[in-house]
Amino acid sequence: MVKAYILIEMAAGKSGELVRRLKGVANVRSVSRVTGPYDVIAIIEDEDLNKVHDFVTTVIHKEEGVLRTTTSVSVEQ
Repeated sequence: MVKAYILIEMAAGKSGELVRRLKGVANVRSVSRVTGPYDVIAIIEDEDLNKVHDFVTTVIHKEEGVLRTTTSVSVEQ
């Protein structure tokens, strides 16, 4: 199982909607609005790194207001 932290930069006023949409998605373990250089941090788990990549590119990047993401993969479980 691969655990990844997705750091998401959003357009102004869009972060709350993204958090609501990601809550309850099967592989999303946690999602929060945060302060600092990023607006949202999501923790996801999936079977392998390719599935994490697919989730970020086909789900997160498709959401309205997402400007940029940075993915950090956990090296320890």
